[in-house]
Amino acid sequence: MFGNDVDFLLSLHRTHTAELRAEAAADRLARSVPRRAGRTWLGRRQPARRPGDDRR
Repeated sequence: MFGNDVDFLLSLHRTHTAELRAEAAADRLARSVPRRAGRTWLGRRQPARRPGDDRR
């Protein structure tokens, strides 16, 4: 059904390579940015949790 179109295969390979490089760059950037601890999604500071604070 599909022939061996060299230009198509090469463009597919280049696209996949570019996607892998972009994903690796995003992972490196995510690891280089420090995480903010002590805040919830509302942005309020939460007290530090201790091991015995599991009761509700």
